[in-house]
Amino acid sequence: MPLSPNQGSTGGGTTVNITGTNLGGATAVHFGSKTATITANTATSVTVTSPSGTGTVPVTVTTPGGTSNPLSFFYIGPPFKSSLSPLTGATAGGNTVTINGTGLTTATAVHFGSATAVPTVVNDGQLTVTVPPGAAAGPVSVSVTTGGGTNNGLTYTYVDAPTVDTLNPNSGPPTGGTVVTVTGTNLSTTQSVTFGAVSAAFTVLNDTSLSVVSPPTPDGQPGPTTVTVTTNGGSATAAFTYVAGPGI
Repeated sequence: MPLSPNQGSTGGGTTVNITGTNLGGATAVHFGSKTATITANTATSVTVTSPSGTGTVPVTVTTPGGTSNPLSFFYIGPPFKSSLSPLTGATAGGNTVTINGTGLTTATAVHFGSATAVPTVVNDGQLTVTVPPGAAAGPVSVSVTTGGGTNNGLTYTYVDAPTVDTLNPNSGPPTGGTVVTVTGTNLSTTQSVTFGAVSAAFTVLNDTSLSVVSPPTPDGQPGPTTVTVTTNGGSATAAFTYVAGPGI
């Protein structure tokens, strides 16, 4: 007489299917000392809604012919989430978030607002999950669903991808040191600015502009390079040209 599933929330409400023989006309199903609600019954199965409970309890089915042997049902408490990292990411989704807490072993879903993703369980205290696309930029609540229920309480913020419209000036000497104003959109969460593969010092002025100091070229030679601005929402690029100085 197997139970499916054999575990559920301490708050009750889990639909449990019990299969076996001579189960027709079931008059009661007990989870420990509590009685479950019977919702369907045939000669080979009984479907019930589990009552609330804790720990491990015996489950028995009573029919006019007597009471069955017991099987074990395991009550699981709701999950607790203590943190998630990172807290922000692109509206397009796709980055990996780590969620820490307790009671996460049976996690089946992580909800980012109205979007749902399937997590990877690392252990009882940690999950990883690929963030699904968001409906729009902004904060959403994050909840984890396990065999013990659903727990809310954390927030993740979707960030739109940046754009870069202009560099002013868009050229400078190979020795670097040119102060460049970058204008665009969604620049407030800028994490890095690179000229080719070389990182540049920058200051976020506001959501639409950055002040960047061009670095020297690796080989000291003039030529075009790609400026890449990377934010929590993604990356955007623009062209910059290193120009040789005059000689006489």
